[in-house]
Amino acid sequence: MADKVNVITIVGSLRKGSYNAALARELPKLAPAGMGIAAAPPWEHFPIYNADVQGATGFPPDVTALSDAVRAADGVIFVTPEYNYGIPGGLKNAIDWLSRIKDQPLKDKPVAIQSATGGPMGGGRMQYQLRQAMVFLNAYTFNTPEIFVGSAHTKFNDKMEFTDEAGINFIKQQLAGFEAMIRKLTGK
Repeated sequence: MADKVNVITIVGSLRKGSYNAALARELPKLAPAGMGIAAAPPWEHFPIYNADVQGATGFPPDVTALSDAVRAADGVIFVTPEYNYGIPGGLKNAIDWLSRIKDQPLKDKPVAIQSATGGPMGGGRMQYQLRQAMVFLNAYTFNTPEIFVGSAHTKFNDKMEFTDEAGINFIKQQLAGFEAMIRKLTGK
C-alpha cells in the first residue's frame, strides 16, 4: 500500500461540550485505512491579529506551532460551527495569523470542511465563507460530499459519540474522496 496520508483537524469551537470537537474526535475511526487523522495544535491563545504586534515581536509560538503542523500535514479538515451566519471569530483570527506567515502554510494544501450546529442548516453559510477564505489562500478545497450536521444535539449520544448513520456514511464518503484528492495532489 502507498504511504499513509496524514491529516490534521482544526476545530472552530472552544466550547467544552462542542459538537464539532466531538465530531473531530470521531473522524479517526471513520477514516479509510490509508489515512491518519490527528488534532492540530491549539489556537485558543492566539492574540487578536495585529500587524503592529507581528512587526514588533514576530509570530507567537502557538501560531508557529499551528503553521508548522499545517505545513507538515498532507491535508487539513476544518470542523467548525457557524456563528452569526459566518466563521467563528477565533477561527477567523487563527486563519488570519496563518495567512501572514512567510510561505503561507495553507497554500496548495488540500482542505475539507465539516460543520455541526444546533440549527437545522448545519453551518452552510459558514462553510461557503470558509471556502472563500481558502480560495484567497490558494488552498485546494474538497467539494463533495459536503458535511452539514444540523440539529447536532439529536445526533450525538450522552458520551458525545456521533450516532447518525446517514451522516456517518456521508463522512466516510468524504474522507475516502479527500484521501483520493490528497494522493492525486501529493503523489503519495
